[in-house]
Amino acid sequence: MTLLLTLPVMAACSIGDVRRSPPNPASASPGPVATAPAAPPVADVHEVRLVRVAVPDRYDPPFIEFVDAEQAYALFATCDGRPPGRDCPARLFATRDGGRSWQPLPHPRPVAENQQLHAPQGLLVLAAEPFGWYASTDGGVTFTHHPGVAPPPVVVGAGGRFQVAEKSGKVARWDGRRLRPLPVQPDLPALNTVREAGDLLVAAGASGGRPYAAVSTDQGRTWQRSPVPTPDGEVEVLRVVSAPDGEVWLIGERPDRTGFPALWAYRGNWQQVRADRHPEKASSVAPVGAGRVAVTGPDGVGVVVDGRYERVSWPLGPEHYLQLLDDGTLVGRAPDEVILAVGPVGARRWIRVALVGD
Repeated sequence: MTLLLTLPVMAACSIGDVRRSPPNPASASPGPVATAPAAPPVADVHEVRLVRVAVPDRYDPPFIEFVDAEQAYALFATCDGRPPGRDCPARLFATRDGGRSWQPLPHPRPVAENQQLHAPQGLLVLAAEPFGWYASTDGGVTFTHHPGVAPPPVVVGAGGRFQVAEKSGKVARWDGRRLRPLPVQPDLPALNTVREAGDLLVAAGASGGRPYAAVSTDQGRTWQRSPVPTPDGEVEVLRVVSAPDGEVWLIGERPDRTGFPALWAYRGNWQQVRADRHPEKASSVAPVGAGRVAVTGPDGVGVVVDGRYERVSWPLGPEHYLQLLDDGTLVGRAPDEVILAVGPVGARRWIRVALVGD
C-alpha cells in the first residue's frame, strides 16, 4: 500500500530554458576562464511528487529509472550502505503515472550482491550477483532468469537496431536473436559508438586524441567519412546523441572524463560548437533541442547556446546527472531524488520525484 503525500504546486518561477537561436558554427572552443560566471538564483520546481512506501526507514534511498515521463521503476537495494541480506531484502516498485503513486513488484532474487536495475526500451531488467540477470517484458509480472555475467539477449536487443558489438568492436545490427556485423564497416581508426537518428546512421570514435566519424543514409550499406573539426585539446571517447528535435550531436569526452567536453552538431556536416566561458569541469551533458546542450558539473548547471556557456536557474545542482529519455523528457538523477523536465523546450515543467520509507 502506498500513501501519496500531496504537496501544493509551487509558484512557477522563471525557470524555463534559455530561449535563443541555434549556435553559429565556429572552428574552436577556447579554454575555460579562471572564474566561471556567477550562478543565478536556483529556482524551485513546479510540483513535488513525494510518496511514502512500505519500506523500513533503514533502507537507503532507491535507485529510480524512468522509461518515459510516466513509467518508471525504483529499487531499494541497500541498507545503511551495505548490500541487502535476509534482514534487508531488495524491494522493487513501479509507477505508471509519473511517480504520483508506486506499486510494489515481487523481486525474483531479493537477497544477492550488487543489485542493479535497468529499464532499456521499456524492459525491466535486474542484475543480482552471482545469480545473473532477470528480465521482464510485461512490467514485472513475470521474469525470465538468465544465468551468467553477460547481459541476456533481450537486453542486448534493447540497445537499438545498430550497436557496436562488444567482442568484435564492429558496427552490428540486431536481427532479433543476435548482433550480426554489417558487411560494410565505416572506415574509421577507432569506433566508440553508433546511433540511428531518423534516416541517418552515425558511427564515431577517437584515436590519438582526435575525433573521427562516418555517416550512412542507407542503414549501413555504404558509409561516407564525415570530417570532424579538430577540437582544442584531446578527446578520448566520442558519443553520438540526438536531441528531442532530431538534431544529432557528437560529445567528445576528455581523457580524464571530467574536463568540459568538445561539442559538434551535424548540419549536413560536423560543425564545432563553441562554449565560451565554460567551466573547467563537467559531469553530465545532454542536448535539449534548438541547438542547445545542458551541462552539469561542480559549478552547477548551465546551457551551451549561441557559442557560449550560460548559467541557468534550473532546480538542478552538481549532484544531478542528466539523461534525455526517448520521449524528450529531461531527467536529472541525484542520490535521493529524480527531477523531471517535461513539456516543450522553453516552457518545461520541473517535477521532483522521490520515495521515502515508513
